[in-house]
Amino acid sequence: MEKILSTIAVTTFVVMSTATFGYVQYTSVGLSQYPYFHLGSLIIGGLVVISLKNKFSRLYVTEALGVFALYTVMIYLFTMPVIDVVT
Repeated sequence: MEKILSTIAVTTFVVMSTATFGYVQYTSVGLSQYPYFHLGSLIIGGLVVISLKNKFSRLYVTEALGVFALYTVMIYLFTMPVIDVVT
């Protein structure tokens, strides 16, 4: 039961983070320059983290959440609005 609940917690975090990314990118650049590749990379990364959490019971929930949070920040940093602000 604990394994199922921890996987559900990680899945909820991944879905909410991905939805937030999609909404923020849509409001900042619109559909004409929407970063579909970045969104796809975020979805694939989320699926990998969820499957690793489901497969390895010794992987803590906080570790999985931390890994995906850092991955999300990395994806955010390489989108066009952030690069425009930096340059």
